[in-house]
Amino acid sequence: MVHRHAVTGRRVALTALGALVATGIPAAVAAEPTPAAGPLPSAAQTLGADRPSAPMLRALERDLGLTPAQASRRLVNEAEAGTRAGRLRNALGDRFAGAWLRGTTSQELMVATTDAADVPAIKAQGAKAAVVKRTLRDLRAAKQKLDAAAARVNTRETPLWYVDIPANRIVVEAGSKAAAAAFVKAAGLDGKSVSVKVTKNRPRLMEDLTGGDAYYIDGTARCSIGFSVTKGEQEGFASAGHCGKPGAKTTGYNQAAQGTFQASTFPGKDMSWVAVSDPWKATPNVKGEGGQAVEITGSVQALVGAAICRSGSTTGWHCGKVEQHDTSVSYAEGKVDGLTQTTVCAEPGDSGGPYVSGVQAQGVTSGGSGDCKTGGTTFYQPINPLLSDFGLTLKTAEAETPAPQGNVAQTWAAGRVYEAGATVTHAGVRYQCLQTHQAQGPWAPAGTPALWQRV
Repeated sequence: MVHRHAVTGRRVALTALGALVATGIPAAVAAEPTPAAGPLPSAAQTLGADRPSAPMLRALERDLGLTPAQASRRLVNEAEAGTRAGRLRNALGDRFAGAWLRGTTSQELMVATTDAADVPAIKAQGAKAAVVKRTLRDLRAAKQKLDAAAARVNTRETPLWYVDIPANRIVVEAGSKAAAAAFVKAAGLDGKSVSVKVTKNRPRLMEDLTGGDAYYIDGTARCSIGFSVTKGEQEGFASAGHCGKPGAKTTGYNQAAQGTFQASTFPGKDMSWVAVSDPWKATPNVKGEGGQAVEITGSVQALVGAAICRSGSTTGWHCGKVEQHDTSVSYAEGKVDGLTQTTVCAEPGDSGGPYVSGVQAQGVTSGGSGDCKTGGTTFYQPINPLLSDFGLTLKTAEAETPAPQGNVAQTWAAGRVYEAGATVTHAGVRYQCLQTHQAQGPWAPAGTPALWQRV
């Protein structure tokens, strides 16, 4: 009997933020490619946000206190807001200071700039403007100094640091103000530019046992399957790096022989992938509430403030919100950079399990603090860097995506991971990426204004 990995998935919902307005934005920003035939799909349609699964909606209602209508509306609003934020990122350039969502149904898209002259253009796109002192580039440069300092000093008492986009600041979470001050000084930063949060919580790895579906490593530890992937003809799944080293053998939830770790990175990053053998087959599914399958259609990165859900073999299906991207965490086992922080709960054994936003894959569980009785904070390794580093293709519901192709400079190709702001050519036309994602076969730039903008 073929076992299907619970590894990718989901569906999303119903109301849009409205049509994009070109007023105040340069012509190149507002321009759209002429569709080959028929109307172009909305962002919600492209990302599957207009087709929510029952498990996704029920979990959002339970964990975020939403009505069914609010849960559906939130998912669509988030899909549409991601495209708007991408357009404004491209338009503002170096003045861009980040974007995030607010409101019960994510009805408010906030976009920050360092120049008050940009406010009319931001409002014209249906967003609210925040004028701040530091650009996103400046904030990331400051965080990189902390990252570099962490390689030289002990960060046991300063386990967490990140860019807080809504607050336009760098935050260091530490066991004491003195520990935070020493860390900031070692990075060569002005203490006035960094906020300190004193906390007793210390993130730990969620590695004891299970995950979307459980799997076991060398017959001892348990983790959770993240997302189904392929590499050429080889099928497998993505998971956390701390779950196993290359060559480690895995067995499935039923203790049947399953596969072998092909690559693993930890610390530094927290990513791995396992190649599986028959009868295990890659599917576009994540195990949702009550064991129901939730299908994945892509890997478009969610904004700060967006709703997100997680599946794990210990605690099942839970939801929360994205709090911060590009977070650095100092676990007892080593430092990991580039994680995303969320309010979703998790417990040991959930490691490696999938995080999804709408029907878009987001990442695999790394670690956190707290539990699913009292709540807590969790961190996931984003999926797009994992796919890119290991040359993998995400298994999706709507179409087979070719394996990543060679480095043809600036030419769009299915299977490649594109960062927001990247430029490509397709059919002789240049486009700029609006949202970070792995390109799927049906997502060619000319037909997906949710992801690409003609320049």
